[in-house]
Amino acid sequence: MPRALLLILDGIGCGAATDAALYGDAGADTLRHILQAFPDLQLPHLGSLGLGRVLGCDSSASSPASASYGTMQPSAAGKDSTTGHWELCGAVLETPFAVYEKFSPEIVEKLEAKCGTRFIGNYAQSGTTILQELGEQHLRTGLPILYTSADSVLQIAAHEQVISVEQLYTICRAARCVADEYQIGRVIARPFIGEPGSFQRTSNRHDFSLLPPRTILNALVDAGVPVYGVGKVADLFAGSGFTENFATKNNREGMARIENEWRTLKSGLLFANLVDFDTLYGHRRDVRGFANALQEFDEWLGAFLLQVAGGDLLIITADHGNDPTFKGTDHTRENVPLLVKCQTRQENLGRRESFADVAATLARHFQIEDWKSGTPLW
Repeated sequence: MPRALLLILDGIGCGAATDAALYGDAGADTLRHILQAFPDLQLPHLGSLGLGRVLGCDSSASSPASASYGTMQPSAAGKDSTTGHWELCGAVLETPFAVYEKFSPEIVEKLEAKCGTRFIGNYAQSGTTILQELGEQHLRTGLPILYTSADSVLQIAAHEQVISVEQLYTICRAARCVADEYQIGRVIARPFIGEPGSFQRTSNRHDFSLLPPRTILNALVDAGVPVYGVGKVADLFAGSGFTENFATKNNREGMARIENEWRTLKSGLLFANLVDFDTLYGHRRDVRGFANALQEFDEWLGAFLLQVAGGDLLIITADHGNDPTFKGTDHTRENVPLLVKCQTRQENLGRRESFADVAATLARHFQIEDWKSGTPLW
């Protein structure tokens, strides 16, 4: 049985999708804008796989790619992590998840009854700003903070010394039951620490996702192919379709886990997400931090590529954009890069019509029945 690594660089877009204007994202271009801000940024190993060709900044004569390369445009409705990951795995949403500026009195009443607590907040705000606005009130009252964003998320924040992490997870599991009724994509636990004026979110975040329809992950497991998750991926699928998952707190821990699991993986799919690009730098519009994280990943990738054998399949891509130079603090509706190392193939894959081409390619690689959506790369 072969093996494969599907590696998601969370938020690494490469140009506005054709329908970006419908999302208010015309002009977003995550990777190009970072490279324009830091023209001396060197990403030689991503470049060796064809990233420069994807971005139109390398000629085939000067930088021959050692892999196949292209882009993928989103076909599902939405621009959040859940939508993007589900589409990559062959579940393409025709209607977006529900989004809110604030939750209705009906929803809040159900939440408070199910969770056994009252909430403060209930409006759309960035995760760091909401702590500045309501963190002190939370300390004073002991009530968790309820908020949302431009994505389909119901977020609940609490100070770890006021409401323990496990207590917060219990509240979020209860909230997930209510969120299911209203097609809310994710309930997210947002623990934080610190004092007024210096609150900081911790790495104990946890996502509670809506149960997805059947994906290629389920098909692989049913066919006897083990599927191992690294990072937040299993959370985005409510655990469905995973043999085992290894939670990580940041990119560095994620890269170490990928390397360790890949070294011992005899067969199956390793499905990983590196979240810092999105969470720490995209949403916070930290261009320099984003650039530094890309460079750190590229340095790690150079050593890791030596472990990819001829029969392996390596796919590096993303789930959406998060342009740190763009307006607001939300995801951006973008195409994503597609870098694929498999045998000696060195092809221009062009612009694919759907992220679901990844699911179809995994089905072909593991020699199971062709997937219902998407087109195999070969």
